[in-house]
Amino acid sequence: MLGTQWIVKTLKEKGVTTVFGYPGGQIMPLYDALYDGGIEHVLCRHEQGAAMAAIGYARATGKIGVCIATSGPGATNIITGLADALIDSVPIVAITGQVPNKLIGTDAFQEVDVLGLSLACTKHSYLIDQAENLPNILEEAFYLANSGRPGPILIDVPKDIQLADLNYQKYLSPITTQRNLTNTSKSNISPADIELAKTMISQAKKPMLYIGGGVGLSGAIDELRQFMNFTQIPSVSTLKGLGAADINNPYYLGLIGMHGSKAANLAVQECDLLIALGVRFDDRVTGNLNEFARHAKVIHIDIDQAEINKLKQTHLGLQGDIKNVLPLIHQTVTIDDWHNKIQELKNLYPTRYDHPGDPIYAPALLKILSERKSPTTIVTTDVGQHQMWTAQHMQFNDPKNFITSSGLGTMGFGLPAAIGAQLARPNDCVICISGDGSIMMNIQELTTIKRKKLPIKIVLIDNQRLGMVRQWQELFFNQRYSETNLSDNPDFLMLAKAFDIEGEKITKKSEIEPAITNMLNSPNAYLLHVCIDELENVWPLVPPGASNENMLDKKGNNK
Repeated sequence: MLGTQWIVKTLKEKGVTTVFGYPGGQIMPLYDALYDGGIEHVLCRHEQGAAMAAIGYARATGKIGVCIATSGPGATNIITGLADALIDSVPIVAITGQVPNKLIGTDAFQEVDVLGLSLACTKHSYLIDQAENLPNILEEAFYLANSGRPGPILIDVPKDIQLADLNYQKYLSPITTQRNLTNTSKSNISPADIELAKTMISQAKKPMLYIGGGVGLSGAIDELRQFMNFTQIPSVSTLKGLGAADINNPYYLGLIGMHGSKAANLAVQECDLLIALGVRFDDRVTGNLNEFARHAKVIHIDIDQAEINKLKQTHLGLQGDIKNVLPLIHQTVTIDDWHNKIQELKNLYPTRYDHPGDPIYAPALLKILSERKSPTTIVTTDVGQHQMWTAQHMQFNDPKNFITSSGLGTMGFGLPAAIGAQLARPNDCVICISGDGSIMMNIQELTTIKRKKLPIKIVLIDNQRLGMVRQWQELFFNQRYSETNLSDNPDFLMLAKAFDIEGEKITKKSEIEPAITNMLNSPNAYLLHVCIDELENVWPLVPPGASNENMLDKKGNNK
């Protein structure tokens, strides 16, 4: 069979039912094989949209997302998506066309060194130079994408390889013999390490759980919640960790970091033991790293050995799968005074939704939406103020139900990610929360929603500004508002109507409840255009480089 037929055959064997892409010259042979290959192809209207739809598909299911692009500009357009998947540990396989092998290096039409470009933003990359290598590279790519710490894999397939007619089966070898691949999730934890962890937990007076995205990737949600309920150790979550914790646990404090709750940040700063679960000690979480949890001993559990001691020195690093490790360190603790302190912090710094006047207060709207949505609803976001408000004021019962660009902070992410999530879980409601800046980054994907008749709900929070940048200009650049005015954006309802998407615009608090009802009751795609004050900011905020206890509040005071 042809190389392209083998690719389609392999995709089906790996359980791939949907792929996202955009055709072009050097990938045409694969599109010819997809024509009647038995796999659903979703035509996104930009290759970046295809990559981010694949991310949404993967994050909503835990399965590998697949995107396809042609050579040159098609391949370069997926690079941002690959970078997003790498930093957020998302299993993606990207297949790109390439000029024939004999033309590589000649500056042929639409030739770009995609392998070189991808090295910084993939877990692994391949350029296939011999057709005989195609079967094993495909097997290895799917193995690597979702083993150990997941990540994106790129396979660059020259056109002559796609058209090579071979008996590919005879070149296929067992995955265990390829490159001597090892099980990257294998734990090297000794019994002594486990006992030390239990001792550290039992001796702690002020322990905290620091929950990251690795918990969801490990499938360790049940194990985490059992640990939380058994030990009653207070906990906080990173942006990508949201949804993993038991939100009904009385000692769960929510989001930590630059826009985390005051109670969460202050508790971590006071703790004497920090149990870090699948985290990166990212700067947006830690603030001044030297001051982060400065009184605490640190136990760091992570499947990726490279993350342990990378930024924060640990007292005990446990390299292994959180799902397997966490049940081993259950330990009874007596921390009544610490529990009282946690409750005191929650009482001192409650979330307030009282807001003067008639204008819509975005946090209050998102809280209402959170209460009204079903438990299985998937929420995607773009990046900016609306993203932080969503993280602060909406609640999720599973990380698969909150899909946001956490590490890379990619504007334009929310809409294509919602498309991937909706196709992955067609029976669940999908809501994309976006801003008037981000929505324009991949606005062309409204066509994909139209073509596929996807019932995606879009909540567009519009302050006619590039909100987060404007907020920083206000606070840290002497109110010099450079290039953040978006008041010349199009009429979003008219734009949506051009894509056969119904919607409505609201400007007052009294309109919130009926508008949410209209949106959630609509069987079709729907745009809820929410107008808010241009000067609304996200609070609290830890200034860059500051310690996490030095949060600015709405009045600009340190608390």
